Amino acid sequence: MDFNLDETQTDLRDLAVDLLGREVTPARLEAHEKGGASYDAALWRSLAQAGLLGVCLPEEAGGAGRGPVEMAVVLREIGAHVAPVPAEQSLVAAQVITRYGSREQREALAPLADGEISLAVAPSEPGRDLGAPPVTTAREDGAGWVLDGARGTTPYAAQAARILVPAATPAGVGLFLVNPAEAGLRPVPTSTGEPAAALTLEGTPGELVGPQDGTASGGLRRLALAGNIAVTSGVLAGALALTTEYIRTRRQFGRALAEFQAVTVQIADVYIAGRALDVAVWSGAWRLAEGADEEAEADLAVGALTAADQALRALYTCQHLHGGVGVDVTYPLHRYFAWGKHHAHLLGGVEARLDTIGALV
Repeated sequence: MDFNLDETQTDLRDLAVDLLGREVTPARLEAHEKGGASYDAALWRSLAQAGLLGVCLPEEAGGAGRGPVEMAVVLREIGAHVAPVPAEQSLVAAQVITRYGSREQREALAPLADGEISLAVAPSEPGRDLGAPPVTTAREDGAGWVLDGARGTTPYAAQAARILVPAATPAGVGLFLVNPAEAGLRPVPTSTGEPAAALTLEGTPGELVGPQDGTASGGLRRLALAGNIAVTSGVLAGALALTTEYIRTRRQFGRALAEFQAVTVQIADVYIAGRALDVAVWSGAWRLAEGADEEAEADLAVGALTAADQALRALYTCQHLHGGVGVDVTYPLHRYFAWGKHHAHLLGGVEARLDTIGALV
């Protein structure tokens, strides 16, 4: 199995690296954090103008019609630069709507390609695993649907034009587009400082996406996992690059830190964790792109466990190798650690990931 990117995907990655490398500077991140904005709107528009949002959107919406692998390429670079934009949630939602939505729903994604809107996804419920059947219910009311229930931490919920919400229907499990203005939103703090909210749905109108047999909601869960671990992979790669440079240039007792055997062993462990996560990311994304959803389940489950366990421990190692500077908020490493913690939280933690793997085997 060859996980090397093809020419188009390589060009896409290079474009993302170039744009994000120029625009997501430490000074700009500091200014954004002090400014209090929900996300960097100027960066969001730059991503749209460069085609990095539209590449994963359907042709009906003016996009390039690319799939999960391209989504993972973009999101990995978003994570590597800890870029404060709602790319993960928006691209995951766009991929789900592209796969399962009607032509009208796909066409409605056009403003996302232009950076005019963002989308959000709410695959989890409070206290329940990502794969558990939803307690949230949907019932027909006249010509439409209304939803009742609650959803867990949903990043960028209040900022989104629509939120994708799974719900149980009389015929099975459906997936619905909900207007956040018509839902109850309770702000939830996150380790990254990004906005998030828990949703309360009480007779909230929803627009059905796809069939009511669980296909669309299952697709949301898998694509949300793929997006999460792709971002986490980038976060770990960014932290590794920062730490490698630090131990190469930092000197103690007349020697660079990288010359000490104990340090080289620890940084090697970080590299191994990153490579293990990368394999799961590309394998899972490739299988999703090929329509092998069932086979992708195992790859994504392993990737999610790696992201919640080994990758997070690797980020602790990066902090340790930096010494006191690793926890200094004036030094960039703290952002990578915060993003890693946040994504592990969204995955439900190690025990939830082990339970998922246990159910698969």
